[in-house]
Amino acid sequence: MARRYADLHIHIGRAGNGRPIKVTAARDLTFGNIARECATRKGIDIAGIVDCSAPSVMKDIDDLVEAGEMVEQPDGGLRYHEKTTLLLGSELETVEVDGCSSHQIAYFGQRDQMRAFVERLRASVKNLDLSSQHCRMPARDLLLLTKELGGMFVPAHAFTPHKGVYGACVRRLADMFGDDLGQLDALELGLSADSMLADRLAELTDLSFISNSDAHSLPKIAREYNVLEVEGTSFEEVRLALHREQGRRVIENYGLDPRLGKYHRTYCLTCDSIAVAAPPITTCPSCEGTDVVRGVLDRIVEIEDYAEPRAPAHRPTYHYQIPLQFLPGVGAVTLGKLLNRFGTEMAVLHETSFDDLENTVGTKVARLIIQAREGTLPLRAGGGGHYGKAATEAADAQMSLGW
Repeated sequence: MARRYADLHIHIGRAGNGRPIKVTAARDLTFGNIARECATRKGIDIAGIVDCSAPSVMKDIDDLVEAGEMVEQPDGGLRYHEKTTLLLGSELETVEVDGCSSHQIAYFGQRDQMRAFVERLRASVKNLDLSSQHCRMPARDLLLLTKELGGMFVPAHAFTPHKGVYGACVRRLADMFGDDLGQLDALELGLSADSMLADRLAELTDLSFISNSDAHSLPKIAREYNVLEVEGTSFEEVRLALHREQGRRVIENYGLDPRLGKYHRTYCLTCDSIAVAAPPITTCPSCEGTDVVRGVLDRIVEIEDYAEPRAPAHRPTYHYQIPLQFLPGVGAVTLGKLLNRFGTEMAVLHETSFDDLENTVGTKVARLIIQAREGTLPLRAGGGGHYGKAATEAADAQMSLGW
């Protein structure tokens, strides 16, 4: 078995013909550029691209295969230059009978499976060429369709107030998926949650958790990722790992401290303030208003089964790690020096010694990178669509000392 780095939620900004896919994503976020970034700069072994149901993206993929840039693997996935495997995914917004909507991701190993999926979606999705499109079917029906076609199915950023299954729809997944809950392949935590928070819900005990970047630009790839213990990097190997079969498994999750996420605490739209009092905060403590964006922590405390996490034996360690781009003083020039010297961000974050870092970028930045690796940087919490921040001074980190 080998350790492989996997980021399974990456968006496409534009197709090769310039057509917008994810309108809020960067223009240079194309399928080919993602493959190149993962292979040469990030050090990601397995990448899940979640806009492959767009016909113009599928055209890009076909062109890359025909040009020999990528090779379709027998066990699923497209192999890029023998360095990175790309999984074909589709993030869609499903709608329940009560009108609530949430984001779900379907993954497929082969292009023919994705084409069949797209044909079945045409009656339910108006504009397949745009990302995360409104799909006029409930999540359970989309799950069953995905399974019928041989795919994997994962609720996306499950706890966020913006289209997360818990954050926007239900108190329990069983209310959404019923007897088919066991067919889920994993649960994506999202940037404002971690395993310790999610393990306060009893129904998630058997599920594997994945932590992904939800990248809207090339630099954001691998701001969260997973370490899989697998034989190879195919679609089937990933499926086995998520289900902990044949010795394959998720052995580590790496992600932001939840306080760095955009939706960790409740945010008042009237006062423009982020809650600091003990959760759950559902109305603004200052103005008593109800025009708030409910925080992930506040929502979990509101619906939790356990006041403290009860992690099952199979749950891997969740490591708090701050991406290089989040660190004060690490701009494009400094990042270029690091990558020119050490190859990939995974090498910098996991393998490079303090002495080598110091010789390359100086003592201050080297110390910040080591603190980011060890999860010891002080933080200021985020909320309401505003990221938290890494703080270099203790006085600047007062919000990290509470909830």
